[in-house]
Amino acid sequence: MASDIEIAQQARPRRITELARDRLGIADDHLEPYGHYKAKLSLEYVDSLKDRPDGKLVLVTAISPTPAGEGKTTTTVGLGDALNRIGKKAIVCLREPSLGPVFGMKGGAAGGGYAQVVPMEDINLHFTGDFGAIALANNLLAAMIDNHIHHGNELDIDVRRISWKRVVDMNDRALREITVSLGGPANGYPRQDGFDIVVASEVMAIFCLADSLADLKQRLGNIVVGYTRAQKPVTARELKADGAMTVLLKDALKPNLVQTLENNPAILHGGPFANIAHGCNSVIATRASLKLADYVVTEAGFGADLGAEKFIDIKCRKAGLRPDAVVIVATLRALKYHGGVEVKELNREDLKALERGIVNLERHVRNIREQFNLPCVVSVNHFTFDTDAEHALLREKMAPLGVPVIVARHWAEGGKGAEEVARAVVGIVEGAADKPAMRFTYEESAPLLDKIGAIARKIYGAAGVTCAAKVARQIRALEDAGYGHYPVCVAKTQYSFSTDPTARGAPSGHTIDIREVRLAAGAQFIVMVCGDIMTMPGLPKVPSAEKIDLGADGKVVGLF
Repeated sequence: MASDIEIAQQARPRRITELARDRLGIADDHLEPYGHYKAKLSLEYVDSLKDRPDGKLVLVTAISPTPAGEGKTTTTVGLGDALNRIGKKAIVCLREPSLGPVFGMKGGAAGGGYAQVVPMEDINLHFTGDFGAIALANNLLAAMIDNHIHHGNELDIDVRRISWKRVVDMNDRALREITVSLGGPANGYPRQDGFDIVVASEVMAIFCLADSLADLKQRLGNIVVGYTRAQKPVTARELKADGAMTVLLKDALKPNLVQTLENNPAILHGGPFANIAHGCNSVIATRASLKLADYVVTEAGFGADLGAEKFIDIKCRKAGLRPDAVVIVATLRALKYHGGVEVKELNREDLKALERGIVNLERHVRNIREQFNLPCVVSVNHFTFDTDAEHALLREKMAPLGVPVIVARHWAEGGKGAEEVARAVVGIVEGAADKPAMRFTYEESAPLLDKIGAIARKIYGAAGVTCAAKVARQIRALEDAGYGHYPVCVAKTQYSFSTDPTARGAPSGHTIDIREVRLAAGAQFIVMVCGDIMTMPGLPKVPSAEKIDLGADGKVVGLF
């Protein structure tokens, strides 16, 4: 079968202005085209939609990720196409890909097979320049910090307590810890610094949580970049950086409109990682989509313990959103991996391993239904080497939970292959007489340690949390400074319910150790860094970049 990029290059997309007019009723005056097949929606138009009723919101999440791949974005696109096929007006609402995974090992975020958004090459590479703008805004603030210190340090910033890092949208482990301002007095005061990847920047989190340009500027100004020698916080507003940062982001804040292979509308905007940030597309894009469609299919990064938890406890809490249904994506191969089978053996039938691995899916289902009180469907991505016996075992084991388990074939068949999933989702959404109240994992008023303790016990199956005395003092100091009401954003490995990436299945009774605490005053959450998670990933031994090239005909090759 053709590769993802070959399938995408064979697509016949509609001009984006025609698609916007015919499918969404958006006039040309409200669009800013970037070529023929992608465009930004004006913020004035987005604001004009506020009095329209909302459509239904469907959240796509997944089991704990494995090297075998689960296909969450592919399912999101396929489900959006399928909903349109069965007569619903649906929009797919996704994050933009980061170049780190594109050139690293995870791949892009445009879907796969016959369930993709296009133009695939643009989306997975530079797209409309949003990530470049976010990096520039972040690094402008970094430059203004060092410049302020160089020119007299009127704010009395303690160079030992600067917390703001520079960013680049690439996996580059050599930049995790660096020294800046070398070369003598003309270059400033030498100090230890470092880089994060763009998607881990607080600017990215702010970008995705802001609901207007005014809100964006306010949040940017609230960023705490470090502390004075008297240990008082120093903000971007005090450095007079918030205005220029907003200028750099004013065009990026406009949502991006593209389309699926089946010429259905899709909005892609923002892209924080869910293992080190909150892992959701922008609030502006989600709200606009809900005003434009009957159904909006969105996703949250990685497994439900990370992406769905943060989608609900951070994004939904802050933006007043609530999913009407949740789709949990799984594959038999990934479940066998959680049952102990190595990647090279996953194509073989192994009922015992499958039975052992199903516990991972069971916990995610229970979390969605019992902790968050939301209805869900399990969508099983089909592979040609799946066996009838394996599918029968999965249905048998999941039957006591009373959740629909549906095999989907959208990767090979497009929207047609996900119609059964779409009908199940519609049945849940439109068949419910009353909409049950969604529950959060913790109350906003709870102490910060109690919040992460609730996540650890209720979502991860842990016995509790630990932290060093220094970290405990930092947490108390944040509460004393008035930040205790903020949600908690846990940064940990995506591969396990624990902080050990090798612990497959559904480990229980483990301990979550808080290694570091970071204040994100602009994003309005507290990051709790747990285990060995890195905010600047590295490239693998054989990065995907080695396979990417231009063919003799000028087309991109090797991009998945």
